[in-house]
Amino acid sequence: MAIGDIIVGIDIGTSKVSTVLGEVNNFGQIEVICNTSYKCSGLKKGKIINEDEISLSIAKTIKDAEDDTNLKINSAYVTIPGKYITIVQNSITKDVKDKYSGISIKDVQNAIIQVKDIEIPDEKTLIDIVPDKITLDNGTIVTDPVGNLSSNFTISAQVILAEKQYVKQLSSIFRKAGLEIDGIVPTTLAERNLVLDKNELHDNVMMLDIGAGNTDIGVFEGTSFIYTNSIPLGGDNITNDIALVLNISQEEADKLKRQYGLALKSFIDNDNDIILNTSKDQNKNRIIKSSELIEIIEARIEEIFAIINKDIINKGIKQKINNVVLTGQGIININKSDVAGKINLNIPVKISTGRAINTVRPAYRTPYALVRYIAARPFAKTVSSDIDTQNDEHILKTIFERIKEFFYS
Repeated sequence: MAIGDIIVGIDIGTSKVSTVLGEVNNFGQIEVICNTSYKCSGLKKGKIINEDEISLSIAKTIKDAEDDTNLKINSAYVTIPGKYITIVQNSITKDVKDKYSGISIKDVQNAIIQVKDIEIPDEKTLIDIVPDKITLDNGTIVTDPVGNLSSNFTISAQVILAEKQYVKQLSSIFRKAGLEIDGIVPTTLAERNLVLDKNELHDNVMMLDIGAGNTDIGVFEGTSFIYTNSIPLGGDNITNDIALVLNISQEEADKLKRQYGLALKSFIDNDNDIILNTSKDQNKNRIIKSSELIEIIEARIEEIFAIINKDIINKGIKQKINNVVLTGQGIININKSDVAGKINLNIPVKISTGRAINTVRPAYRTPYALVRYIAARPFAKTVSSDIDTQNDEHILKTIFERIKEFFYS
């Protein structure tokens, strides 16, 4: 990245589209210059059900951002749910072109491009290459090998594949919104450096981002991204359960969830009476106990964790996970959700305490994390989104073309 680079990150959620514009400052840090959001219900249970609605919501956030900044935005990065992602671990050994001059950045960039040479199924497409460990010929593992005297080096990386059909849908949506796609990044991979604290970045951790209608799972073995998935459940399902069981409006159900949010009935201090204002029963002044409400919340949260537990057991990765970190607007305001998680997963669970996470409003954390992730890409040639005052001669680049721009010198 270069000082002054502007990166545009977009997150398409179940209830809204959020966009963040970040600029690289003199200290190599991201300064947010604009964030916008617009309601959207074109994504349901992690599936695109209305391309036009999503496209219009993206276009609205971009228009608002352009009005705020006097910039013309032609491209952006976007997140993708874990359910559409396959991670392939690969490594290659690369001979150094001139071992007496040391490893050059071009050696590294070419190695990163070559590590993607795997057999890709017809229904998948390459969206990213994530360099992980670099080992010199003497066995030393280094973060940055450039300048080291070594006859060769071995690079290990995660090759990120996505379902081709979903990528085509994203491309169509962005095209309708008048944008190019700079890159597509799995949600939990983008969020890792924002959600995890310094110690957790080197631990074997499962991140759970529980949003409105979707929960994204990301598992990291040290610095290696080893698994991601998503399940079509989130905070909205809790609200829906409350509304259905108590026969009240969605608005009142959401208000009660926020007011009495507790994940476990056993932690109730006072079993207060609650008057239901929108009850559709014959008894308009229906009164329930707070324990009845919390029992509904507890049941759904238990189900979410049970599905996650089954998934990581089936994938054979549960034994690799030392800690679980929770984030997401669908769960963080429900007290004792971490305790409920520990009970159901039988793994230590905590709410995210990443230092940077509290500096960003919850609605914009994912696109902000995406911008930070892109800005921190190692060995990248360019990361800036396409921003100027012209919009007539831009053609949609393929994802692989952008990857080449990242790493070819």
